[in-house]
Amino acid sequence: MFIQTESTPNPATLKFLPGQTVLEAGTADFPSAEAAEKSPLANRIFAVSGVTGVFFGNDFVTVTKADDVQWDHIKPAILGAVMEHYQSGQPIMGADANTASGHAEHSGEDAEVVNQIKDLLDSRVRPAVAQDGGDITFHGFDRGVVYLHMQGACAGCPSSTLTLKMGIENLLRHYIPEVTEVRPVAV
Repeated sequence: MFIQTESTPNPATLKFLPGQTVLEAGTADFPSAEAAEKSPLANRIFAVSGVTGVFFGNDFVTVTKADDVQWDHIKPAILGAVMEHYQSGQPIMGADANTASGHAEHSGEDAEVVNQIKDLLDSRVRPAVAQDGGDITFHGFDRGVVYLHMQGACAGCPSSTLTLKMGIENLLRHYIPEVTEVRPVAV
């Protein structure tokens, strides 16, 4: 098994490509070791000292490290954990775990606008940020303000504010006049 790695715009995050499907559908975000209990693969990765976050996409695993840890010191152990997991035959996610489709539910008078927002996120934004090892999902819409949740490499990325304001906000405002601003939320 050959696992490729790619850098991301977030220097604290690396993208690992095992050459196999990681998740059939949706994403899974593990911001802590406790959150990873439902995933045998995430548990193995968190066993590596210095790992602070794990995120699964369709064909990639994104790993975030602590600021005081160097990639040269932990990357071989992470590669070993991923390879060991795939060779073990264990599932990526435990039987009682569920993956997220991403977007929060929203109903009411703004439902049509919210559906347009979600469609634009799914068609234009999410594929681009997945290439960088992350995901951005809809969290809410209130009086013109769109609230988005950033995951994986996008969470804590130095360029995430620029991506939100100059990229996503401009895109949404261009296509949906009801949108006035985009703000990040932490879940």
